[in-house]
Amino acid sequence: MNEAETRAELIDPALRKAGWGKVEGSRVRREFPITKGRLEGYGGRRGSTLSADYVLVYKNRNMAVIEAKRDTLPYNEGVGQAKEYAQRLNIRYTYSTNGKRIYQIDMQKGLEQDINHFPTPDELWGMTFSQEDSVCDRLFAVPFETKGGSWQPRYYQENAITKTVEAIAHNQQRILLTLATGTGKTAIAFQIAWKLFHAKWNLKSNSNGDFSRSPRILFLADRNILADQAFNAFGAFEEDALVRIEPADIRKKGKVPKNGNIFFTIFQTFMSGDNDTPYFGEYPTDFFDFIIIDECHRGGADNESSWRAILDYFSPAFQLGLTATPKRNENVDTYDYFGKPVYEYSLKEGINDGFLTPFKVHEIELIGDKYVYSLDDEVLEGEVEEDREYSKEEQNRIIEIRAIERYKVKLFMGMMNQNEKTLVFCENQNHALLIRDLINQEVTHKNPNYCQRVTANDGKRGEEQLKYFQDNEKSIPTILTTSRKLSTGVDAPEIRQIVLLRSVKSMVEFKQIVGRGTRLFDKKDYFTIYDFVEAHKHFNDPEWDGELLDPEPKKTKEPQDEKEEKESCNICMNRPCVCEKDKKGMIRIKLSKSKILNLDATVKTLFYDIDGKPISANAFLKKLFRDIPNFFKDEKELREIWSKPNTRKQLLYELSENGYTHAQLKELKKLIKAQNSDIFDVLSYIAYHSKIVPREKRVKQAEIQLKEYDSLKQEFLNFVLNLYVEKGVQELDDTRLKSLLELKYNSIYDAKEALGDVKSIREMFIGFQRYLYEDKVS
Repeated sequence: MNEAETRAELIDPALRKAGWGKVEGSRVRREFPITKGRLEGYGGRRGSTLSADYVLVYKNRNMAVIEAKRDTLPYNEGVGQAKEYAQRLNIRYTYSTNGKRIYQIDMQKGLEQDINHFPTPDELWGMTFSQEDSVCDRLFAVPFETKGGSWQPRYYQENAITKTVEAIAHNQQRILLTLATGTGKTAIAFQIAWKLFHAKWNLKSNSNGDFSRSPRILFLADRNILADQAFNAFGAFEEDALVRIEPADIRKKGKVPKNGNIFFTIFQTFMSGDNDTPYFGEYPTDFFDFIIIDECHRGGADNESSWRAILDYFSPAFQLGLTATPKRNENVDTYDYFGKPVYEYSLKEGINDGFLTPFKVHEIELIGDKYVYSLDDEVLEGEVEEDREYSKEEQNRIIEIRAIERYKVKLFMGMMNQNEKTLVFCENQNHALLIRDLINQEVTHKNPNYCQRVTANDGKRGEEQLKYFQDNEKSIPTILTTSRKLSTGVDAPEIRQIVLLRSVKSMVEFKQIVGRGTRLFDKKDYFTIYDFVEAHKHFNDPEWDGELLDPEPKKTKEPQDEKEEKESCNICMNRPCVCEKDKKGMIRIKLSKSKILNLDATVKTLFYDIDGKPISANAFLKKLFRDIPNFFKDEKELREIWSKPNTRKQLLYELSENGYTHAQLKELKKLIKAQNSDIFDVLSYIAYHSKIVPREKRVKQAEIQLKEYDSLKQEFLNFVLNLYVEKGVQELDDTRLKSLLELKYNSIYDAKEALGDVKSIREMFIGFQRYLYEDKVS
């Protein structure tokens, strides 16, 4: 029997006999999806996916993984997969079986053994949970809100929800989740709130089993856009359960709102109030049962932040911190306050699993970006110091040289797709104004709203433009310039380009900025970072995406007078404020024509290995050269592989799985000046220094061999070859045959009339490709 027959005739009956799918509350989930497969960088193609053959579910808990093999294979053949899947899904018991024998693994205790039959749902429950836990059981009894079946949690989201619910049930009052930007932290928070609300869990539930009232939950953010996004994301709750706390409403009604269950506000609103009395003090300290702090690394848990007073005031509440930022020295208070994360999911994991979009980086070094005044320059404003060298870090802070900024804009606008949504991070708000205007001057198609600035100074108008930008149905504005306001919290999946025109010293902020582009979107295979400020060096930091490490002990600061205490700035979100202090006024320079002509730049593309670490193009080439013998032994074998669609596809798949994606190999084509050639030529050139042959030349050589076919078949093959020259080797994939026939003949019926039966057409389509890659073509 094959595997499908083994499942149907041996494994499924064994599971039914054990009560799975028959006992109330038990389910058998087949082909349980785990990963989506890493995006390969072109055509929506992905690497291999992971899915478990079976996941056994009881009382809304994932209880076991089963890896099935056909009955002729050893029963323990699937042990490796079973362990990997169980580890990803945080499941204790996992099984490998061929339908005749069963191998059991206890992932928690490391015990492995043969068993005679699958455990029943209650037996497995008892094996997994040795003690009764009524609070936990009640919370898990509430199913996920799936929007009518259109939403299912990804495996890591379910892990995060499970770990948080278990922590609540076990009376852990400070809880931290660390998940990369774009992985759905708000969706996770919603599902947790949904379970708490419908289970009627509250502060008294853990101590005395009181489930008599629904909880009051506070969602606390530091920016209105985050609070608004969360409010909208919680829309499945009844309308009267949701409350958006606004200062204007409080002033109008003369009191804070208390009727509701899920409250949304920002720190700044709670800190404001009449007569220096903060609004949060109008609530009893035990009013909220559960508090969710979004982006908690930005000050809420900071020992010296006034915002911390809110969390301290509501200390009886269970508090959940959400962050995308692993532990670092600059982020130590967050971890001191909440403790170790109950669950972590990194950017690297998200990209490799296919839940986040990969990226490429163009490292751009401007030649002439340091400035020394000379007499042929014109000082338009301010007082320039002669003989002083103004560094690129000082530009747009104390000195503005419009010609240099225009050069940068022309450079990245020429490199990018001007129709793709883009964020440009500028040195400050004035710099963002300048870059906005220069972009609107340089863009090829004219729309007065093409590029907009969104900074703290733009207020409601900026918020409105941001909403238009976030709307996937709208194409205008296409580019937003900003300083720090949009470095976090912007849910705009369509972003495909990020331009860095300001230095990013903080690793925390750098990860947040990169996260602006990682969200998945239709036909978005990757996003591109244009780095003018050497921010890519953060990728070399061991803490870029490594294990969470304990930070350096924080130095104790001398006590400060109350008046001197530095609060987090509402604009840059840093404490102390790092916004520009324009006391002397900006120096503005009109650069001489000779200096403008001398402006130049070098652009390097960084490659990324399978571990998410950047390597230079030269190092990438050397690594590929070293690994090539693992894929084919000589040039003859490469030709044989490449000449057949199925083996060619398998080779590309194996290369991608080992860190050589199609997108990266396409970049190599540019480096070796082989844009009009095949990836075959890239591999052959790197491995054997063979001559690079353009596709057009391959076609001319192959046309000689096509004379063995009749005129109608030659006509079709020439049609295919023209597309091959124009678009590349993907036109020769066997999955393209049907589309090519319909494109040429309008219907398969008409194609068969001209070319014969489908089998002979397919044989012709596959067979002629060998002529393109014969040795004599080179």
